[in-house]
Amino acid sequence: MEIQGRDFLNTPPVKTVRFGGSVADTLIKHKRGDSSDYELLKHQLADPDIKDAQIINWLQEFRSCVTQLTKDHEQLIYTVLRLPWVGRSQAVVEEYMAFLSNLVSAQTVYLCACLKMVVSHFTPMLYCAVMSCFSFSTSHFLMPILQENFPFVQKSSRTLECYVHNLLRVTMYIPALRRDILELIIGKMLKLDVSASRTDIEEAEENALQTQQVDEQSEEGLFDMDEDMSADDSSRVAVTAHPVAERLDALMAVLMAYIKDVCHENGSLHVERTKELYRDLLGVFDKLILPTHASCHVQYTLFYLCSFRLALAEAFLDHLWKVLQSPSQPAVLRQAAAGYLGSFLARAKFIPVLTVRACLDLLLSWIHRYIDSQDSSGRQACCDISLHGPFYAACQAVFYTLIFRHRAMLEGNMKKGLEYLQSLNLERVVMCQLNPLKVCLPSVTSMFAAITRSGHLIEPLYQVWEELADKDLLPIKAGRQGSREDEDDFLCGETAQPEGIVGMTPSSYDSNLRSPSSVGSPPFTFQRPF
Repeated sequence: MEIQGRDFLNTPPVKTVRFGGSVADTLIKHKRGDSSDYELLKHQLADPDIKDAQIINWLQEFRSCVTQLTKDHEQLIYTVLRLPWVGRSQAVVEEYMAFLSNLVSAQTVYLCACLKMVVSHFTPMLYCAVMSCFSFSTSHFLMPILQENFPFVQKSSRTLECYVHNLLRVTMYIPALRRDILELIIGKMLKLDVSASRTDIEEAEENALQTQQVDEQSEEGLFDMDEDMSADDSSRVAVTAHPVAERLDALMAVLMAYIKDVCHENGSLHVERTKELYRDLLGVFDKLILPTHASCHVQYTLFYLCSFRLALAEAFLDHLWKVLQSPSQPAVLRQAAAGYLGSFLARAKFIPVLTVRACLDLLLSWIHRYIDSQDSSGRQACCDISLHGPFYAACQAVFYTLIFRHRAMLEGNMKKGLEYLQSLNLERVVMCQLNPLKVCLPSVTSMFAAITRSGHLIEPLYQVWEELADKDLLPIKAGRQGSREDEDDFLCGETAQPEGIVGMTPSSYDSNLRSPSSVGSPPFTFQRPF
């Protein structure tokens, strides 16, 4: 026997002794009215110093009589559910999982209680074993629990990131819940997105950068070891400058990694899985993102998915087009769809010129038909945003697309490019009685700046603004000199002083001097200066 080195006074004995009878005998005695062993059992289970071997023995006995553990034994089961099994040996974890599986199979009355306990222990290490026990559960039971346990959005980035990561892993075990889980996650992300304006985020970054520069200057000459700070270090400063932006960026990174993993297998695109995920995300887009005002970032998840395959991007464009031109849709959603349509065409590098031209043809045909209907009505058309909101939104989508894509249309064959642009008959659009330039002048003087860790996934897909050269301006006919000033204001990105402005993005809602800098953010906002 080993005696040397043993601290007899301060080393507690190993607990191998238990009191009372077996679980089965204890339940029988309790049913007959003798609760002494029953209370003793609960007391021993609640011992904070309970050992692994004891837990395993108790659980094995509970499994052998699980059919007797009816609702009458609710308090006893709740005591078992509070057992400190997390962080124990693998044998304890496996035995506990087996007990839970047997319990909810025989006594479904405990399903919700077990699910709540499992969700409260969302940790990557135990996740696979935990969810394998509940693959048969339905959203009717599980989704309310997942919603209830979602951390408050003001919690740390790490807490939110871990919970969202585990939520997404649930979809791997219970695919039927994916749409609901994506809806839950994106709903929370939208709350973060709209709670901090782009102006607030940029100001926080600017202040952090200035502080960093001051600190670097004050240390110059003392310690020069860090004077070549890497780009990663500087970007990290920008990310942490605004706490809400940091939380949102962490969740964006997790969701985009999930999208990439689901859609790819061994480095190749898995077409069927990609289509299924697209349908789920599109449903969430329609329900949550499209009606949400001031969303600047969350919509990039769908933007990212569409970059995997041109057919997805074209399907998304077709969906937006159908919403825009549908009279049965609320005007605010039609206008929002136009904003996303124009921004997607303008910004997505992976959309070829042929697709851009096809969409412009659809938009211009609809716009010209709208003008025809106004001209043939016999009434004097007026510049009224409340009456013609979708029309102005469609015009703005066209203008915005041309600002970013006109060079690509002219490349290769300048003559054919100009002929195509002239065939759009933009002169008629800008000169019609509805006067879209008066309402739809977007400002393009400031461009989108990628400010997150997740931004590196979007930047290679994103079209940036290039200043217009004189040779790029469309020729003006001799009889049109009177309107040249207005056209120059639009084509050169200058902002006129209209009586009403249709906002493309949340930036334009705050100020008409800001750039349309995201895929689009609904609803369109009409501003009238005082």
